[in-house]
Amino acid sequence: MRAKWKHLRALAVLLAASATVPVFLARAVRGEGGEPRFFAIANARIVPVSGAVIENGTVVVAKGLIQSVGAHVTVPPEAWVIDGKGLTVYPGLIDAGTDLGMPKEEGTEESAAATGRGRGRRRPAVSGPISMGPEDRPSTTPWRVAADELKVADKRIESWRNAGFTTALSVPDGGIFSGQASLIDLAGERPGDMVVKPLAAVALSFKGSGFYGFPSSLMGTIAYIRQVIDDAAWYEQAAAAYEASQNKYQRPTYDRAEMVVGEAHLRKEIVLLPANNSVQILRGMQLANEWNIPAVLYGGQQGYAVAEPLASKRVPVLVSLKWPTRGKDPDPDAEQTLRELRFRDRAPGTPAALVKAGAKFAFYSDGLPGPKEIWKAVKKALDAGLAPDAALRAFTLDAASILGVSDRLGSIEPGKIANLVVTDGDIFNEKTKVKHVFVDGRWFEIHEAPPSEKKDDKKEAADPTDDDASSFEEAAGGSR
Repeated sequence: MRAKWKHLRALAVLLAASATVPVFLARAVRGEGGEPRFFAIANARIVPVSGAVIENGTVVVAKGLIQSVGAHVTVPPEAWVIDGKGLTVYPGLIDAGTDLGMPKEEGTEESAAATGRGRGRRRPAVSGPISMGPEDRPSTTPWRVAADELKVADKRIESWRNAGFTTALSVPDGGIFSGQASLIDLAGERPGDMVVKPLAAVALSFKGSGFYGFPSSLMGTIAYIRQVIDDAAWYEQAAAAYEASQNKYQRPTYDRAEMVVGEAHLRKEIVLLPANNSVQILRGMQLANEWNIPAVLYGGQQGYAVAEPLASKRVPVLVSLKWPTRGKDPDPDAEQTLRELRFRDRAPGTPAALVKAGAKFAFYSDGLPGPKEIWKAVKKALDAGLAPDAALRAFTLDAASILGVSDRLGSIEPGKIANLVVTDGDIFNEKTKVKHVFVDGRWFEIHEAPPSEKKDDKKEAADPTDDDASSFEEAAGGSR
């Protein structure tokens, strides 16, 4: 009798175990959220960027990563297969400078005016103590991290993703040391799901405090930044010496700004320096060398005039796609200088000039309201001589390289994050439509917006041109 019950019990355990097998298999194939974890885009044209184009190949995505790519690839039996006939697969696009996901502060216009962003806006009254010197640490918040402030509800994230952008460098705004930019992927239920590199870059601006306190000039702002960098280097050495021998040295005074900037230096974190016209670009290169920082210049629209020095010094540039214009509602009687006219005419030719000289660059949207404006700006660069393959690199592998993530983003290679965009034609053709987007291996099927929504988009995206880095004299600090 005992033997009979023993066999029945064993049979019950076996049946129970076999019943749970499909559940575990389903979880392995689909993941906890019920979404597939294995995909294959078959019979598609593949543009890896890091290598030759594959005219008829397959990309396999497994658990968020690219598993394999090539003309002769075995498709796993558990993969969901997308027929890629007539489609082209590109690496996901990277916007190398934006405020996607960043919270909008109250009184944005007033805040912008206070930091020098915008022309013709009245500065608000100053609240709080006025900075009288560098020891007050004016406009300095390097401890702010974009990843800590991300808002997944930002509707622009979906808009950018639907256009083929899978990654963005999100940059905090405001002040001289505004904070640390974070590299994010444009999909996720929670902010933590989106973050690729939380501490991606230290963002600097040459906008001082105006006439209300220190620093009140460009020269004062640059001197202040130099002081902070020197103080951070001293704090780094003093703190290490004190920890090594606490009975020998006096305890250094704690300064959060010095500590954070020093830690970023130890990590060799890139530093974003503003430089839009030729004078500012040359100055930025000189300051980067003097301060011994891994600088990346942003703005860069007059790079056509200094492309050779940029290439010889190997200083990378983030080129703003907010091309310079005369601005909104200009005074019809106002005179335009030849220099301004020439700059507006030649700025879109900067990317082609940088490619010819061998300088590395990437594109960033710089506050443009939407992807439509981004593509219009890119078309201007293409019309000015930029080759499409160079434009693609600027949005993919070169952007990833400048931001220090080319080991995981920017091209279609096994082991890299599965960020892909699938289109029905050339990605820079205005008639091409995005059909599928993968972000971290998550599949998004893109559907064309109804006509009513298209009309609304046109209303919202009226005239993107304003001030900032697209203006000739006011960019990156305003004066020569």
